[in-house]
Amino acid sequence: MDHIKNNRDNKTMWGLILLAIGLGGLFHFLRTFTGNDEIDGFFGVMLGLYICSKPATHVVDMLIHGRDVRHWISLVQTDIGWVLLNLLVMFSGLSLIVAGTTRFFRGGG
Repeated sequence: MDHIKNNRDNKTMWGLILLAIGLGGLFHFLRTFTGNDEIDGFFGVMLGLYICSKPATHVVDMLIHGRDVRHWISLVQTDIGWVLLNLLVMFSGLSLIVAGTTRFFRGGG
């Protein structure tokens, strides 16, 4: 379990949230950044998938390194702040995927 606790980087997680918010804001306020909605959407989806991969990795680590379900549940209960941060990062990445997909399919017109 020490591997899981030592593998935490709150700065990176908050940075990913800010990146998702920044690109989502650009999607909302700018018509296009590259001049092509398909390319804009592609970058949004790819960045959203990358952002979602970080909390997904943490969950897989918890499942693999946990001894049993009871131990995993107790780990989640004791580290609720870390779990909530992972959920926030996952939500921001999923929001960016949706925004990128919308931008991608809007451009084909």
